[in-house]
Amino acid sequence: MGTFSVRFLGCKVSHSDAHAIREALLRDGHEEGRGAEIAVVNTCCVTNEAVRKSRQAASRAARTHRRVYVTGCGANLEHALDGLPENVTVVSRSAEDTPAFVARDVGAIGCVQADARLDRVRAFVRVQDGCSFSCRFCVIPLVRGASRSRSADAVLREVGKRVEQGHREVVLTGINLGCFRDRERGYTLARLVREAGATPGLKRLRLSSIEVNHVNEELVRALRETPTVSRHLHVPLQSGDDRVLSSMGRRYTAETYLRRLEPLADFNLTADVIVGFPAEDEQAFKRTRRVLAAAGITKVHVFPYSPRPGTATALEDTVPVAVKKRRGARLRADSHAACLRWWLSKVGGTDQVLVDRAGRGYGDDYSPWLVDESAPVGELVPVRAVGVAEEGIVGAV
Repeated sequence: MGTFSVRFLGCKVSHSDAHAIREALLRDGHEEGRGAEIAVVNTCCVTNEAVRKSRQAASRAARTHRRVYVTGCGANLEHALDGLPENVTVVSRSAEDTPAFVARDVGAIGCVQADARLDRVRAFVRVQDGCSFSCRFCVIPLVRGASRSRSADAVLREVGKRVEQGHREVVLTGINLGCFRDRERGYTLARLVREAGATPGLKRLRLSSIEVNHVNEELVRALRETPTVSRHLHVPLQSGDDRVLSSMGRRYTAETYLRRLEPLADFNLTADVIVGFPAEDEQAFKRTRRVLAAAGITKVHVFPYSPRPGTATALEDTVPVAVKKRRGARLRADSHAACLRWWLSKVGGTDQVLVDRAGRGYGDDYSPWLVDESAPVGELVPVRAVGVAEEGIVGAV
């Protein structure tokens, strides 16, 4: 029996891509484990640092595995992964085609399984891929292609399958999740949320990330009215300054961002922010901090601006590295303080915590919890908040 390992870098969509490849190999009779012959590295290229880490991961895998398949966004960015060792195959294909290509190239062996369980606490189900918008800094449309949606039936079947496999939580994910449409069946994302959330046996449904323009009244109602939906939403901001947003090619203003999120003020809201974009001066950065505070954002994923090949701003990088680092550190400090305030508000209350590894898990709103080491991994456990630590809410089972 052939053995393999799979790792991913980047976002939840990359995680979903890696799952699909893993499942294809398991289905063909291969086994995941230590000392594997085959390695799959699903890469990211959203920043220069992501490409560097992807190359590093591929090179490291090439030293310890007989064959390495490099997949994902980095594999589709021209010349990003040139010059890797001879035992590395760079798979420049769409996410839909990649699992079958890798499985076919590796070759099926032994007794092919009709179904392969993914031993994870939560399942990531991709409902949409690609992006048809044109943010001036973003390379994703170049490497993922135009926006396209899976059929609602296919998504709902997969959600049901993951629940049958024992996953307690399902995360709906996509490159531009709000663009999901199944026009033939009359599905919007809101309808999909309602029906996926009603899957028998599903304990928790969550959205991975959504653009603020797609946070409309229909979706807000679906999020509020579907009992299994997690009270968490990740909504990229990128900048709180209108001039920077315009320069980025984003399609909203700071006021729009705040207005669209106001009905979800009791949700745990998280965001992405880019620091050091060419149009960002100190006043623009201060506006970003103010918008994050006004929106009640807790966790902020901070990215230093990194010019990407093939984008409109590929030749622009005017903010010094030291300034990017300083601004990034400031936002991370703000974020940590906001998280602590949010966690403190939970003390004295209870929550259902999905334990995803020994002693740790996530509550309904995706806040991190520290629980007793004896709490069963993979289960939802009722926990009472008794305090707060640097890493999350301290819970008593």
